[in-house]
Amino acid sequence: MKQILLITIGLSVALWADFSRDDSTQIVTDSTTGLQWQDNAIGNTMPWEDAIAYCKALEIDTHSDWRLPNINELKTIIDRGKVFPAIVDGFTNTSSNYYYWSSSTYEGRKGNAWRVYFYSGRTFSYYKDTSYYVRCVRVGQ
Repeated sequence: MKQILLITIGLSVALWADFSRDDSTQIVTDSTTGLQWQDNAIGNTMPWEDAIAYCKALEIDTHSDWRLPNINELKTIIDRGKVFPAIVDGFTNTSSNYYYWSSSTYEGRKGNAWRVYFYSGRTFSYYKDTSYYVRCVRVGQ
């Protein structure tokens, strides 16, 4: 029951969220959660630990408090009504054929972390030493 409630809450947040993109900074802001998302050029893939370090070192528009999103945060930008890519409107730089890392470790296997496949919007866990794309997030003002 708890999982159904969380899924329902996540879907309702996605349905009511309003995403806006600042083209000058390439930051997408979710007015519902207050999260700000990196949406710059797709860039390179990297292993999970490097993704965490990359986000921690990132600075965009004088903001240096970026981090790798957890799986629940990353799910808020999935648009389950779309594919190729299954991401909410506002994002222009998304590789639809690849996975994006979350910071969430898979509880069943500590060597794995959760990721989102933005071709379909599905989530999977996989080995942390595999290279995937990264989209950093921060809590906005």
